[in-house]
Amino acid sequence: MRKENKKIVIIIMGAPGAGKGTQGELLSEKLNLYYFETSKILEEKFKEEKRGEKIKIEGKEYEVLKERKLWEAGKLCDPPFVTYLVQKKIKELFREGKSLLLSGSPRTLYEGERVLPLLEELYGKENIKIIFLDISAKDSIWRNSHRRICQLMRHPILYSEETKHLTKCPLDGSKLLRRKGLDDPETIKVRLKEYKERTIPLFDYFKRENFKVIKIDGSLPPAEVFENILKAIQK
Repeated sequence: MRKENKKIVIIIMGAPGAGKGTQGELLSEKLNLYYFETSKILEEKFKEEKRGEKIKIEGKEYEVLKERKLWEAGKLCDPPFVTYLVQKKIKELFREGKSLLLSGSPRTLYEGERVLPLLEELYGKENIKIIFLDISAKDSIWRNSHRRICQLMRHPILYSEETKHLTKCPLDGSKLLRRKGLDDPETIKVRLKEYKERTIPLFDYFKRENFKVIKIDGSLPPAEVFENILKAIQK
């Protein structure tokens, strides 16, 4: 049951490379939100994977190794597997009294139909704000193929004339890495296809269930995108 609280949930949606990670970090720091990134939850699960590990969900077993191989190929993991991990983490954070910023979740209609009702029950529909960062497929491929993250904290480092020669993260000093496989142009095309076929249908669900979606031009410089998001959610 939902407690009376003033906690909020911000959900950032958008194609691969739309800036979800960058804006998620900026907003979580500005508004004191727990930065809930599904990709990191999956990465953590795959790192701690036990040999032959399976998770039973709704009467069916999901092999963690198989889910990791899907993820590495740029495909979405099975929705029940992702939803199980996401719901578990959301309940834990709510018990801790945290406001949330969700980046990259929900990714499928299956997940949305289970995660949004949970968030509504815990936080209240009036406290859920959905941001859609809109970019073209061309921008998505370019951004992802030039993206690097830091080894320690996984900060996304934007590609520019000032950063293209950096070898260490300016925030924590760790080595800058490319996500091997995930950000290759061919893998990105697979990810875009998955996004179009499996994530875009969520917007019909949001409309049907009266969740307001705020559309933001994600092609602008990050600072402008950030200011536009702040203005939109504070209205």
